[in-house]
Formats: sequence, structure tokens, C-alpha cells
Amino acid sequence: MKANTKVSHTKFSFSRVTHLVKPYTTTLAIVLLLIIIGGIFGTISPFLIQKIVDDALPASDMDLLYKLVLGLAAISIFTTIVSVVQSYISTSIGQKIMHDLRVKLYEHLQSLSLSFFSSTRTGEIQARITSDISKMQSLLTNTATDFARHITAIITTTIAMLLLDWRIAIVSILIVPLLVLVNQRVAKIRERIMHDQQERVADLSSNITESLSAGGFILARTMGRAKHLVHMFRKNSEDLSKLETRSNTAGQWEFAIIFLFLDMLPAFTFFGGGMLLGMGYQVSIGTMVAFVALQEQLLWPLLEVFETRIEFGKVRAILTRVFSYLDMPPEITERENPLTLDKSEFKKGITFENVSFSYDRESVSLLKNISFTIPAGKYTALIGPTGSGKSTIGNLIARLYDTDEGRILFDGIDVKDLSFKSISELLGIVTQDPFLLNASIEENLLFAKPDATGEEIANILQVAQLKTLIASLPEGLQTQVGERGYQFSGGERQRLCIARTLLRQPPILLLDEATSALDAETQKAFTAALSSVSDGMTVISIAHRLSTVRYADQIIVLENGRVEEIGTHDHLITLGGRYAKMIFN
Repeated sequence: MKANTKVSHTKFSFSRVTHLVKPYTTTLAIVLLLIIIGGIFGTISPFLIQKIVDDALPASDMDLLYKLVLGLAAISIFTTIVSVVQSYISTSIGQKIMHDLRVKLYEHLQSLSLSFFSSTRTGEIQARITSDISKMQSLLTNTATDFARHITAIITTTIAMLLLDWRIAIVSILIVPLLVLVNQRVAKIRERIMHDQQERVADLSSNITESLSAGGFILARTMGRAKHLVHMFRKNSEDLSKLETRSNTAGQWEFAIIFLFLDMLPAFTFFGGGMLLGMGYQVSIGTMVAFVALQEQLLWPLLEVFETRIEFGKVRAILTRVFSYLDMPPEITERENPLTLDKSEFKKGITFENVSFSYDRESVSLLKNISFTIPAGKYTALIGPTGSGKSTIGNLIARLYDTDEGRILFDGIDVKDLSFKSISELLGIVTQDPFLLNASIEENLLFAKPDATGEEIANILQVAQLKTLIASLPEGLQTQVGERGYQFSGGERQRLCIARTLLRQPPILLLDEATSALDAETQKAFTAALSSVSDGMTVISIAHRLSTVRYADQIIVLENGRVEEIGTHDHLITLGGRYAKMIFN
């Protein structure tokens, strides 16, 4: 039932990259055409220089010189314009591709189950959907277009050199295999290092997200562990710095060797030209000057291609990390052509039939073959010691997990056959750990029901015992709740979450320790107010406070994953079983 939520080491696939760029093939073809045009015109300049040196200057032909110089200037202006247009189009395409990938990843993450988010660090998820994709946009856009431009320059320049003088061209071309060999050895080293770098960046991001949040700050301060967190951050940062140094050092060695060849190549050219002259071949000074210019046009793009390979390594490392998330199959999926159950049609209740469940199939079952019915329109309380399976039952009702064995039925319909939309409309959940958006009170409430009226909001605030609190705030409903709602007390946060859920008017209300932070007086007032709006509502309360379940229509007592007792308060007291012992103890 449960897939392994550990992130897999997905292999890089070029076909997956082509799938990303497929919608933009026409525009990419235009970019490629501009690159080819720029490359062709870029090789014309050395031929004009040859003419200047061999013809215009020796003959003092100023008219020819003016034309050739004007031609050089025109080519420079034209290639610059082509480069700017190509760069703009490339960047635009890159942004669109990254937008598509970012949305696709976010949408896929929304389809994963609770177990994934429970077992994966928040900072790691954020790093992949924000920083990884942002880096990839720059790398993929610039790297791909630069690679195409440099390859075009190498091809056109090589052809130009062969046309100019194939004998001297061979001297320049023979150096290329040596440069490729050096680059391959360095590239393998740097790619391994870059993969480790991305992992360390994720560690740093996770460290920052977890420790520099309101909850993380409170934990560190109250536990006296701030120095420990600084130590962990320092270690991760030092590891990242060492990897950066190793990567840059390897790159510098590569550049040093390539620059050595580049500096020596003009000497080889003039030496080769001199040898040819000594052998009686015709080689003009202009030809050798043009060759030096072409060699620079050949070796600089070649150098950039080598560096582009390193950049592609970074892209591969990032894409591998992103694809590893996209490759994770959703554990909880909606059936094809699912059934629907309207809120107004829910009449019978929720039935557990021989349900067994464990969070990991290899571990002992947390729920063991349990069966019971939660009648519609009634108040059912789930009680039991910690670890007895109360909250797990709530997760199964909401289909945040699927059962290992047995069925859960809503009015006789298997929850697995219902659409996600039906489940969300039927069920409203408030947990012990309230989650509020970092927005205003009103925005938090409207998240549940965007079209809620002012009157509906006012009524729900009254039920949640928040009307006085809101009235006392200078900005009222526009007050910002802060990160995870830490501007308010635990009880106030819980009441805001209750108000948000009640605003949707779900037929089933699941309260998982939702009032644990309320004082006795507020709890009493809230219970009375809730009863006024929950008439006909199916209320499921998961509680540790036994005083809150006394008036439940049905109490289900759980222990060690089994149903021990079911009945009303008076009935269970009369039985003198587990519930009675909990009450009197």
C-alpha cells in the first residue's frame, strides 16, 4: 500500500529534457537560426583582415581600406544585434520552461500523501521547488544557447581555416584532442563534486527553514540548543565551502593548461607559416594574421564548450534531484470515474469494516481488525491512551492514508471509490496542531470559503468565541496572524482553525484534540455554541480530556489498536470496564 517515500536516485534522461522543451520547438528553431547566422558572419571578419594586410595596406589603397573597415564595423553591429535578439528569446523560453516545470512539480507534490511530507524535510522540498529550479533556469537557458553558439562558431571557424589554408589549419586542429582529454578528466571530477554540493545546499536550506522559524526558535531557546544548531549550520557550511574550493581548483587547473596551449598557438602558426615559405609554398602575412584571429575564434568557443559541459553537469545534478520527486508515485490516488456523495445526501454514517493499518507494512499493525459505525448526525468520541490509534482513525476517514485491510464506508460507499472533492466537501478537520497561513485573519477564514459573506463570518466568530478578541484588535479581521499564527496564543489559534472549518459547514466535523489549548471556561462556552450550529452534523471528537466527551452520543474506547468498548457515558460506567477505570482514576 505504501510506497517508499525516500527520495530515489533518479537517472538523468535527455528525453525528459526534450519533453520539457517540446512545446517551444518553433521558437527554439528561430534561436538556432539566429545562432547560425551570427556564427557565419563572425567568421567573415578574419578574411577582411587578410585583405587589409595583404592588399589594402601594401598598395596604400585607401578606398579599399575604407570599404574593408566599414565591412568590419557593419559585421560587428549586425552580430551584436543578432546576439541581443537571440539572448532575449532564449531567456524568455527558459523562463517559460522553468515555469512549466515549477508548476508541474508543485502540482505533483500536492498529489503525494501525508507520509511523504512526514518523512521529508521541509527545507529540502523548498530547495527543490525554488532554488533548484531557479538555478536551473539560468543554467539551462544560458548553457544550452551558449553551447549551440560555441559549437556553431567552432564548425564555421574550422571551415574558414580550411578554406584559408588547410596546411596551417591542421596545426591548430591537432591541439583539440589534447584539450578534450584534459577536459574529460576534469569534468568527471567536478560533476561528482557538484552532486555533493547540491546535497549540502539542501541540508543548509533545511537547517535554515527548521531553525529560523517561530517554532524552531522557541524549541532552540527553551531547550538551550541554539549553540548546537549554530554548530550544525557551521559544519554544513564548511562542508559546502570545501566542495566549492575543490570544484574551483579543478577548474583552474583545466584553464591553466588550456591557456598555455592558447598562448603557444600563434607561435606554432608563424613557425608553420615560415616552414611552408622555406619549402617554397606561398603563404602571405595576411593569411597568418587571419589565422591567428581565427585560432582565437576557434579556441575560445572550444574553451567555453568545455566549461559548458561543466554547466551541463550542474543542470544534470539539479534535474536529477527534481525528477526524483516527479518520479515518486502518489500513494493515494483517485479512481477513474469516481463516485460522488453530496453533502445533503450523507444520511447514514461512517462504517469501519475489519480495518487494519500500519504506517509501514513491515511494522506491527497500529489498528487491528477494528469494526464500528459512526452514525450520521450524532456526536461520537474516540478516546484511549497515546498510541492507541485515535488520530490514525481520523487520518483514514480523511483518506490521508489507505487501509491495509478492510473498508471504510461513507453511507455504504467505499471511501476509495469517492472523489477527492466529495471527501473534502463532506469532511471538516481541526487538529491539535493548528495551521494558519501567514496572512490576515480574514484571508485565513476565506481560504475555506472564498465567497463567505460578512454575516457568515460574524456568526462563525461568535461560535468559536472569537468575537471579543477580533473586536479588541486595532485592525480587526485584517490583523496579520504571523508565521504559523504565532501572533496569537495556542487557544486562539485553535479557535481560528475551528472557525475556518465551520465556515465551510461540513456535514462531518472531525476534532482531533482541537480544543486541547482552551481553558475550562472557554471550552464550556465553545461546546455550548458549537451545539447550536452542529444540529444534524456528525461530530467526531478525538480527545484526551474525558470531561469533554461525557455527553457524546457514542464513546469508542481504543487500546492497543483494538476497540475495547462502545457505548454512552452512563452505559460504559455501568459496565465497569476500561472507560470506567479511566474516569475514576
